[in-house]
Amino acid sequence: MTKCSTFRRELLCNSIRRVLKLGISSIPCKFPALLHSHSHFSVLTVPSNKASETENNGKTEPPIPDEIFKSSPKLGSYKLGDSTFYSLIENYADSGDFRSLEKVLDRMKLENRRFIEKSFVVMFRAYGKAHLPEKAVDLFDRMVCEFQCRRTVRSFNSVLNVIIQGGCFSRALEFHSRIVGSGNENISPNVLTFNLVIKALCKLGLVNRAVEMFREMPVRKCIPDVFTYSTLMDGLCRENRIDEAVSLLDEMQIDGCFPSAATFNVLINAMCKKGDLARAAKLVDNMFLKGCVPNEVTYNTLIHGLCLKGKLEKAVSLLDRMVSSKCVPNDVTYGTIINGLVKQGRAVDGAHVLISMKERGHCANEYVYSALVSGLFREGKIEEAMKLWKEMMERGCKPNTVVYSALIDGLCREGKLDEAKEVLSEMVNEGCVPNAFTYSSLMKGFFQTGDSLKAILVWKEMAENNCTHNEVCYSVLIHGLCEDGKLRDALMMWKQMLGKGFKPDVVAYSSLIHGLCNAGLVEQGLKLFNDMLCQEPESQPDVITYNIIFNGLCKQSNISHAIDLLNSMLDQGCDPDLVTCNIFLRTLREKVHPPQDGKEFLDELAVRLFKRHRILGATRIVDVMLQKFLPPKASTWERVVQELCKPKKIQAAIDKCWSSLYS
Repeated sequence: MTKCSTFRRELLCNSIRRVLKLGISSIPCKFPALLHSHSHFSVLTVPSNKASETENNGKTEPPIPDEIFKSSPKLGSYKLGDSTFYSLIENYADSGDFRSLEKVLDRMKLENRRFIEKSFVVMFRAYGKAHLPEKAVDLFDRMVCEFQCRRTVRSFNSVLNVIIQGGCFSRALEFHSRIVGSGNENISPNVLTFNLVIKALCKLGLVNRAVEMFREMPVRKCIPDVFTYSTLMDGLCRENRIDEAVSLLDEMQIDGCFPSAATFNVLINAMCKKGDLARAAKLVDNMFLKGCVPNEVTYNTLIHGLCLKGKLEKAVSLLDRMVSSKCVPNDVTYGTIINGLVKQGRAVDGAHVLISMKERGHCANEYVYSALVSGLFREGKIEEAMKLWKEMMERGCKPNTVVYSALIDGLCREGKLDEAKEVLSEMVNEGCVPNAFTYSSLMKGFFQTGDSLKAILVWKEMAENNCTHNEVCYSVLIHGLCEDGKLRDALMMWKQMLGKGFKPDVVAYSSLIHGLCNAGLVEQGLKLFNDMLCQEPESQPDVITYNIIFNGLCKQSNISHAIDLLNSMLDQGCDPDLVTCNIFLRTLREKVHPPQDGKEFLDELAVRLFKRHRILGATRIVDVMLQKFLPPKASTWERVVQELCKPKKIQAAIDKCWSSLYS
């Protein structure tokens, strides 16, 4: 081997040794090629040199070994220059190696290299990707004094965007005010700057200030673009100022700014959430007129809105229209429809949609399977639910806690507690941690089968497995104990729940009131009932609670109090049901002298509901009267006909019948 090749080999070894000491992430982008071109060196003996002595003395080694610059061109050496440093900055920023970035910056300062704004923008984005907005702000503040790099609106916007992407909206406004608002620096905001500030203001709920900023744009010679309008519309819609957002849509078109699908989607989403589907549909028509084609988000939003309103047929019809428009439905689309069907008690129809979903090449996720499995169990379709469970397993869709809990809940509903316990064991073995819903289902199942002891053991097992008892768990336990006649234990758990700061829900209240009334403690039950009336909406009494109190009062022949409470129930917007009617009919027959059949009582109740425009509740009472052979008065019948048989609908039905007869 020649003296020259020996020197070259030693030079390469020193370079490799230095880079390896810095770590794999510190290897520049061109250096791996250097290594591969000399892969025939199997054993490298690296002699000591001055550089290694410097390292041993504890001094910081620069991230770029000098040998890379000094090696001969045949070895693929770097050309010493500013572009090398810029390339390294991009590579280190892309890999998130901020320590090496700082070393590169230090080396550049030592060599009086020229810093350019583009490199800082790259670093700002890297800090944003790493969720380090304050690091980006700090680097921005150092640009002029430390690196002698002029800052423009480009770097300012980059940092502002990083702060907003990190969710630090107040910090973004503070940064904007410090740099632009102070006037100390010649940074003129552009459209992007305004867009970012308007977004931050809207996220903070400061929509009026956002509107002021929007109106200020033309004064600053910045023309709002489609993103400006869309952002402000979204802020207005979040504040339920939909009419103002719609007027902004008209304004932008007058100003020559054409809305995108995203712009329309903002408004459509707001209207669907409000339940104004007719107006949302008109907006879709407006989209087509403007040459703007609805996308997946548009259809998904409309389908979700229809499902919320219970209009599942229209949702499925819209799904077909979506497919015919060559707009591919995604998992969200199908999941929304399936979930809506399950909530309406139509899990079987949901299973059919799942089949259609699979035919179109989509795989259901665990949440869709969970909704269907639990829905089928609730509807008593046990075989279908288990078939779906097996299908999910065969397709390799690994069940999570939600799906396991749905299966356990379904088995418990069917009284198959042993199978439910087996599934629980399998769930734990698969690494899925049971949650409060899982344990609540088991407790409820044991209580329903009359095995309160095992239900209490499940309660204790929760604590042993560090699963926190929540309001639902307490509610299930209190309900079960009251049903089992263990009122004292239920009261003790009630006090424990309140002591832990949990707010009882309507089930917990109703259960304890039921237990008190069954024990003859109606007055205490009434006190608890009055406490409910002062609670949040989710803890307000429902028809079940009222029926419990009605039953307790009527058993004690306190009919006048029960009637007063019935009036209060109507005032609260709660409609009586079949149980309510039966309680009062029984009381009028057995507790009143002379006995009454209750015909006038129910007729008057139906009329009162009609007057309050609560048609469903009124017709329910009329239905009970017919079942009990208590015909309503002629005037009541007239109201029923007027409300339920709209003239236009009747005529349409008649016309349809005639056409079918003669077609």
